[in-house]
Amino acid sequence: MAKVAESGPVPAVSPFVLTLQEDLRGAKMKRLGAFGLGDLEVEVAQGSDSLWALIRKEGRGGLALRAVYTAGADMTCRLVPPAEGEVFAVEVTSTMGRHRAGFTTSGDDLHRLRAEVRLTPAAPLVLPYMPRDLYPLSDRDDPAEAMGKVEAAQRGVNSGVLYFRHDGPDFGSVLYFQNFTALNDFFRATGTTPKDAVGGRWPELGYLPPAPPATGEEALKPLEAGKDYVLSDALLVFRDWAADNEQEMARQFLQMLGVAYKALRPPRVDYRDWRRRAEQTLKDLLEAPAATRRHYDHLYVMPYVDGEYPDAMVQMSVAAALHDYEKWRGEPVPLKARLMAGMERFYDDKLKTLRRYLPNVGKEKDADAVDAWYYYHPLLNLGRLALDGDETAKDLLLRSAEYGIEAAHHFNYVWPIIYDARDFSVKTEARNDDGLGQTDVGGIYAYVMLQLHQLTGEPRYVEEARAALDAAKTMRFDLMYQANLTAWGAAACIRLWRITRDPQYLAQSYVYLASFFHNSEIWESQIANAVHYRNFLGVTCLHDAPYMAIYECFDAFTAFQFYLADSGPDLDPAVRMLVSEYCKYTLDRAWYYYPSELPAEILATEHQSGRIDRKLSFPLEDLYGDGQLVGQIGQEIYGCGAAFIFATRSHHKVEDAPFTLYCNQFVRASERTGRRAFTVQLDGGETCPADLSLLRLPRRKLPVAVVRDAFGEEITPHHVGDDRIDYRIAAHGRLVINWT
Repeated sequence: MAKVAESGPVPAVSPFVLTLQEDLRGAKMKRLGAFGLGDLEVEVAQGSDSLWALIRKEGRGGLALRAVYTAGADMTCRLVPPAEGEVFAVEVTSTMGRHRAGFTTSGDDLHRLRAEVRLTPAAPLVLPYMPRDLYPLSDRDDPAEAMGKVEAAQRGVNSGVLYFRHDGPDFGSVLYFQNFTALNDFFRATGTTPKDAVGGRWPELGYLPPAPPATGEEALKPLEAGKDYVLSDALLVFRDWAADNEQEMARQFLQMLGVAYKALRPPRVDYRDWRRRAEQTLKDLLEAPAATRRHYDHLYVMPYVDGEYPDAMVQMSVAAALHDYEKWRGEPVPLKARLMAGMERFYDDKLKTLRRYLPNVGKEKDADAVDAWYYYHPLLNLGRLALDGDETAKDLLLRSAEYGIEAAHHFNYVWPIIYDARDFSVKTEARNDDGLGQTDVGGIYAYVMLQLHQLTGEPRYVEEARAALDAAKTMRFDLMYQANLTAWGAAACIRLWRITRDPQYLAQSYVYLASFFHNSEIWESQIANAVHYRNFLGVTCLHDAPYMAIYECFDAFTAFQFYLADSGPDLDPAVRMLVSEYCKYTLDRAWYYYPSELPAEILATEHQSGRIDRKLSFPLEDLYGDGQLVGQIGQEIYGCGAAFIFATRSHHKVEDAPFTLYCNQFVRASERTGRRAFTVQLDGGETCPADLSLLRLPRRKLPVAVVRDAFGEEITPHHVGDDRIDYRIAAHGRLVINWT
């Protein structure tokens, strides 16, 4: 998390705070106009060096949002006609050029203010240091007297989000969101990135525009004279009550993030043929020499192309994805059985559990080192197979479970990073100087325990799940260690809520999700190499990682399918929308992890593990929101399960129909309601769109089809081809498909 501070007596302030204090205290601001925002009033005023939006709640303080900063240059402000949707607009002229600030409001229950600021430079312009744009105010209009606490701020190049409580006086909670998508031209022109740009130290908060370095080639990148640039597109969402416990705080964060999300124009998504990708991936697994190795007369998957050693997590990840794939195909995939046959060699009869590596692992690996999450993830995938009736998987899971429980008890459900398999002695305690270990391992542990409960009926496994999830409380926005573990933790919470009917676990699922979406990139980068792929709603794989990773991407997608299936109508609508939108964009964005879909020149030439082969249908591990070279870590074979997972969740067979159905939302239910009629129920975000396609089967012809919504209204396709018919539909509701 970016370094932020709880407010208290302010020991020192910057000149920017002093200038704002003086302008407000001395009544030096010139009022330009005002407009309402629910029970808030927004006054737009000209200060000594800035244009301000002063957002106040009578007797309860407010906020000062700096819309325009002219760096000491004389400025002239005049009102201009608002654009469509705006309630107020101001033009500011100075020696820098012409700024335009437009303000938009929302009448939703949670009030939303949007301030878009554009600049047309008068001359080639290198912008110097620019101050942050958001200052809490006390009931006496003094930023130094305002009290509160920042709970979450931007991490790396993730979303430009800031979430804080404004407690003194009782103003409420605020979510600030800077829409970096709108700022791409500025970043490209100046050679900058928005890394850690939104945050601050109380009372100076908000967006700190990145400045080019003072020297070097990057310092010579000015904004063009006469060209229009968006300098800021700030969204603020307000709530009267500032939550003081982590569960309610997480729910409010997700609700307010959902309100901000609805104001965006998310990028398009395209149809991706994950069926073909899955077929090619299976072929490469079977035929590529770099993909597998033989040990002890069994076949093992390599983690990377010609890189690392076989391990249990990798083996089970691919086997579990192939298990789903063979169910979807309706016929066995022999490779899955071959991989499962080799799992027994990972079992240690002395420790009575799975080991990470085979007994013959190379000496450069510490065979006794246990990465906490790496231990439990194979058990989770064994559980998935066991619940589908695989007795071999069930036996191996039950033989390993007691060791996993012993580890949880030894560490009191708070796991370090790495420990010794033989005696639980800690090898690596914490992830960095915050002293925290693998903070979300308790979530995946809880999910495994609930699988064991489902398999055996033993109540002790439910109590183990409770203990693990309870131990993770109070972590707030520091809960996430690794994205997919956080997603499984949310799924465990909601499953435990279903079992116990204890509402605290539904609420605790929001804590996991708030931490997950805190690490998301809710913007579409066009910086450097990022123009060649998509990152919208990607989540960086670790709490401090600079990149999005395919394994965490598709594993979180899988966890969220279970999460939504267990949710029901009690789930907060904003949560349902955000989770569903993440999954929708995953199906589109994940296509670009495959090196064949990227220009060769943006692939890294040196890799942490193995090598890259663009001809193989295995994904790269790493894509970067700031446009770095991709594939710096390597080409993941253990991430190849993505193609099988995405194919089986997005493509649906319709019995005796000449087509397959594609949808980028989870199909909650479906039914054949007639000889040539099919009903589908979707359960995504209530206000969001989804895509549905009819895909021609081989040697068949697409029929004449009619798609209607729940009200009987016919939906017109936006694309009709010989092989595919595409529809844009509502992500929530019932559809009826008829064909002749």
